Amino acid sequence: MEYLILVVFVLGYVFIALEHNFKVDKAASALLTGTICWGLFVTGIHEIPAHLAEDFASFKLSFLGDSKLALHTFFEHRLMHHMQDISSILFFLLGAMTIVELVDAHEGFSVITDRIKTNNKVILMWVLALLTFFFSAVLDNLTTSIVMVSLLRKLIADKETRWLYAGIVIISANAGGAWSPIGDITTTMLWIGNQLSSGVIISHLFLPSMACLVAPLTILSFTMKGEVERPNLDGKDRVEPTSQGERNLVFVLGVAGLLFVPVFKTVTHLPPFMGMMLSLGMMWVVTEIIHRSKNPEQRDHLSVIGVLRKIDSASVLFFLGILLAVAALQEIGHLLAAASWLRDSLGDVYAINVTIGFLSAIVDNVPLVAASMGMYDITPATAEVVAGSWESYFVKDGIFWQFLAYCAGTGGSALIIGSAAGVAVMGLEKIDFMWYVRKISLLAIVGYLSGALVFWLMYR
Repeated sequence: MEYLILVVFVLGYVFIALEHNFKVDKAASALLTGTICWGLFVTGIHEIPAHLAEDFASFKLSFLGDSKLALHTFFEHRLMHHMQDISSILFFLLGAMTIVELVDAHEGFSVITDRIKTNNKVILMWVLALLTFFFSAVLDNLTTSIVMVSLLRKLIADKETRWLYAGIVIISANAGGAWSPIGDITTTMLWIGNQLSSGVIISHLFLPSMACLVAPLTILSFTMKGEVERPNLDGKDRVEPTSQGERNLVFVLGVAGLLFVPVFKTVTHLPPFMGMMLSLGMMWVVTEIIHRSKNPEQRDHLSVIGVLRKIDSASVLFFLGILLAVAALQEIGHLLAAASWLRDSLGDVYAINVTIGFLSAIVDNVPLVAASMGMYDITPATAEVVAGSWESYFVKDGIFWQFLAYCAGTGGSALIIGSAAGVAVMGLEKIDFMWYVRKISLLAIVGYLSGALVFWLMYR
């Protein structure tokens, strides 16, 4: 049964990676994979895996010898244990996506984008890349990519040129998301899981992430020439009337609300989704007040209720399914076996993480990080750890977790299907997979390895 679950997991990933070929949304494949893996696990396993034996022994005492009931209840208990962590991530994502959609509905991002006047290809590339890099750290790389694609359509008329800039957006968004606790789902997972603190993520990963961005941009600076041709816009693309003051207010509130989340967690020690929901609630109240005098049609478009209808709920369900599937592999012991294999085969935390980063270009980085979190335990703060020992890399804020955040966050840029940002841009701009491999992949790999080298030089 253990191997059957692994087969289901692999087949699920094939359907996720080839969703365009199979014409089946990856959220559906992920949900089936996660639920089937757990179903097979609880019905087909009649003995407790060795790594759970100690927990089950103490759990079984309350069932007075009814081993079958104890076994099923224990598995349910383990599932709910994983759902505690999974639900924290999902509610966090839901709140963040709603805030950003609310800002976008008010065209709040025009506060910045309307100020871009240059047509020079190189200058525009650096402006857009840096804008994406810092936006991604605040808004998350997926949302930033969506916003930047919308901007590219207003700035660049030629499809081939726009695709090139879209590739730069993917690299920039993933690099920017890697050094912020709310910039990338994988970094958020490590932050919520207490592997990393927000201060360490920002201070230790900023320079490697910047190197990941600057290396490909430097190469392109010597090859790109001329000016971009802008599309003809009639200036009447605003769907609903919002004043400049309303756009500025909602933009400032949205950015401030997202920046408030790490502060809230640090002060209260409550899960980050609580801070996100507080920020969302505040914006909800403010937008209801400022639009209370408008007609129902206008108010509906600019309200949280209206925005919630546009939220990409399929992405939320995708994360649910894939995290459930990874949790099943963790429970059955496959992740521990993989951890042992990586340690025995590579024997170096830097090599392990670089490998994970390249794998994230093929397999979604969310399950890879979830698997790594399940494969390696955090070394307890009370343990006596010798500097430079294997255990020292896995303490909270240890080198392994830091480098994992960087590698998993940026390695996916090597292929367009390797990150949420890439998949989003691919869908919006209809970018061809092989075109990306020819034009962008090598640049992304150069950036990824450059950042990895910077990290190694900083902390070796």
